[in-house]
Amino acid sequence: MDWQLFGLTFMTVFLAEIGDKSQLAAIALGGSSQSPKAVFFGSVIALILASFLGVIAGGTLGQILPTRILKAGAAIVFALMALKLLMAEEN
Repeated sequence: MDWQLFGLTFMTVFLAEIGDKSQLAAIALGGSSQSPKAVFFGSVIALILASFLGVIAGGTLGQILPTRILKAGAAIVFALMALKLLMAEEN
C-alpha cells in the first residue's frame, strides 16, 4: 500500500468534510434521536459508499481519458461550481 497516498487522501477528505452540510445534518440527527449509534453508522456507511462511487468513477475515467484531460475537466467543473456559488450570493 502507498502510505503517502493513503495519508494525503485521508487528510484531504477529512479536512473537506469538516463543517460541511452532511456533518451538520449528522449533528442535528444525533442530537434529536434516541439512537446516536444508528446515526453514526448510517453516516459512516453513506460516506464510505459516496467515496467508493467516486473512486470507481475516477478509476474508470482515468482508464478512458488521459490524465491531462481529466484534470482539465475537473478544473472546469470546479470553476463552474464556484461561479454558480458566486452568482447565487449576489441574488
